[in-house]
Amino acid sequence: MKVFQGQFTQQEPISDAAIDAAVAVLKSGRIHRYNTLDGELGEVAQLEAEYAAWQGTQFCLAVTSGGQAMQIAMRALGVQYGDVVLTNAFTLAPVPGAIEAVGGVARYVEIDENLRLDLGDLANKAKTSGAKFLLLSHMRGHLCDMDALMQICDQHGIAVIEDCAHTMGAKWNATRSGSFGRVGCFSTQTYKHLNSGEGGFLCTDDPEIIAKATILSGSYMLYGRHGAGPDASAYDELKYLTPNCSARMDALRAAILRPQLANIEDSIQRWNERYDTLAQVLSTHSAVALPVRPQQESMVGSSLQFRVPAFSASQCEALLTQAAKQGVEIKWFGRAEPVGFTSNHTSWRYMPAQTLPTTDRLLSTLFDLRLPLTFSLDDCQLIGEVILEALHTVDAAQFGSISL
Repeated sequence: MKVFQGQFTQQEPISDAAIDAAVAVLKSGRIHRYNTLDGELGEVAQLEAEYAAWQGTQFCLAVTSGGQAMQIAMRALGVQYGDVVLTNAFTLAPVPGAIEAVGGVARYVEIDENLRLDLGDLANKAKTSGAKFLLLSHMRGHLCDMDALMQICDQHGIAVIEDCAHTMGAKWNATRSGSFGRVGCFSTQTYKHLNSGEGGFLCTDDPEIIAKATILSGSYMLYGRHGAGPDASAYDELKYLTPNCSARMDALRAAILRPQLANIEDSIQRWNERYDTLAQVLSTHSAVALPVRPQQESMVGSSLQFRVPAFSASQCEALLTQAAKQGVEIKWFGRAEPVGFTSNHTSWRYMPAQTLPTTDRLLSTLFDLRLPLTFSLDDCQLIGEVILEALHTVDAAQFGSISL
């Protein structure tokens, strides 16, 4: 029996360059983003300018979390109490949580066999829901046909906010995720593509949106100190009408992030190598269904999802147990009760219950694995082999024999 001995939650260490930058901030004592000397462009402002340049958008605002980025984006776009906000039925709790936080009502859109937003269901609900907003979650790094999606939303006057927590650096037809809608929101939480513990970005080309967002984040009228913000005239009226929600990124986190951003393209390549290695092993089993990656999509493979459509709930539980015995930590989105990061729409009871048969069917046998860069390619090969062994152990008779 093969056993994996790595840790699925162990990220790479923070680099010496990032540590040195963080120590310099600590020694200065000036950790607040606006505590800068005359003429000094602080760490946060520099990060905002660098991230905007890399993302290819005009403006960027650094905030305390991806969830805050989504909340601020919706407020800046004008979501009001009771407004319907369309969003994926398959996402994570911060997405409906952000909608609830701004007073919106989530209307879930079904997903398809490849875990992407079902564009047919989106078109139907765009017609019938009265929604003027879509908070699109690129859940677990799967981009839907963004050209078709934007056509639907433009046709119905729906403003798109992209949740890119899992797609920082991913592209559709060579355009980065977060660049299709009115606003792109990103996370720098530890398990995302940049690691500051908590943190996030809001990116847009709209000067009014970024001005509102900057004041919402808590600028204390110091909006001129941003490295990727609009002219001061954009704030003339907004500064009197927009509340302070205190969601600023601090200089310490920005200092940690800037060296990581400088190396992100290398990290993306390494994630994709790990994804491809594991996917190749799992694809040899006829019972395993992997999401099909469209040719137009350039992914960031920091996690991998697979389904075993023939499995019952008891077999899914048995697979988790057997894989864990062999050292592989698999998450399952089909549990009746939420565990860790695997809650689903039935757990978000602050929103109206909704009937989503396709999503429920797909989640019932959907498994998920993180692929931290601390894993080697050999590790990913072994993880795949362990999962194949665990599948045989759970139900060898059903699936027959394969060569391991």
